[in-house]
Amino acid sequence: MTKITAAITGVGGYVPDFVLSNSLLEQMVDTTDEWITTRTGIKERRILKEEGKGASFLGKKAVEDLFRKTGTNPADIDLVIFASVTPDMPVAISGAYLATEIGAVNAFAIDLQAACSSFLYGMSVAARYIESGRYKKVLLVGADKMSSIIDYTDRATCIIFGDGAGAVLFEPNYEGLGVQDEYLRSDGTGREYLKIEAGGSILPTTIETLQEGKNNLYQDGKTVFKYAVSRMADVTDIILERNHLNAENLNWLVPHQANKRIIDATADRMGLTHDKVMVNIQHYGNTTSATLPLALYDYEKQLRKGDNIIFVAFGGGFTWGALYLKWAYNPIQ
Repeated sequence: MTKITAAITGVGGYVPDFVLSNSLLEQMVDTTDEWITTRTGIKERRILKEEGKGASFLGKKAVEDLFRKTGTNPADIDLVIFASVTPDMPVAISGAYLATEIGAVNAFAIDLQAACSSFLYGMSVAARYIESGRYKKVLLVGADKMSSIIDYTDRATCIIFGDGAGAVLFEPNYEGLGVQDEYLRSDGTGREYLKIEAGGSILPTTIETLQEGKNNLYQDGKTVFKYAVSRMADVTDIILERNHLNAENLNWLVPHQANKRIIDATADRMGLTHDKVMVNIQHYGNTTSATLPLALYDYEKQLRKGDNIIFVAFGGGFTWGALYLKWAYNPIQ
């Protein structure tokens, strides 16, 4: 029997219309365009302004784009994986609502949360379902409305994050394309450095937690930066060595878009020229679960069937990892 691999067969993306530029942030907090650009590489980010719209709305828009480009029938979807740190609400899962909204009437749905590694972990989960032979079309959506958990008086975090969504379709492949290898890790000692302290079972939301800002995202930037640089470089080294890849035969690196300096450090350690690295952080900032699929969305027309691609991410928890995939199709004209 021919081995089944899980290949990406379509990509969609969406970002809101409102652009929060560095010049606008200069009017909100004590910062400058030069300071932000030098330290993060970010020039602007998109913000979802519409009332009553959450991460599932962003995800729906990305999926609609994917369906339009690929001609996929929503009723053919077997599984919807919704990767997000900002679900619409705490209990009723956003994946189920999204599946209903897009017409995936024959699918079951799950939410997956692994901070900024959510989409990467979701790729691993999607691949396992496809490789089982039981599921033929798995939709993986990464969407986050980070503006909903950011304190826009905190210059350490408000300059970094934006809103957006990306979606990919996984299907069986019999040519040896698709997901080839992965190396995923986590370390719970890191949860003090990147977190939202209140709103969970340890510290439920109260008037006091809201007043103290404990329901907003907190990040110890220096510590997270140090861990991210070392861990992302370590896992890419392991994937390269295990799969006999190098700077010559690797076509693309798709890094989590958290900080341009982290991206550059990872690429430099791999010996990659920067024309092989997908970068769009300057336009969107860190969209958390959406960074990897939005990178694919922006670079899709440059990809060629058989391209060797490594995805790498690092997130709160800590969570991190790398995944090696062979691209399965040529650009859709």
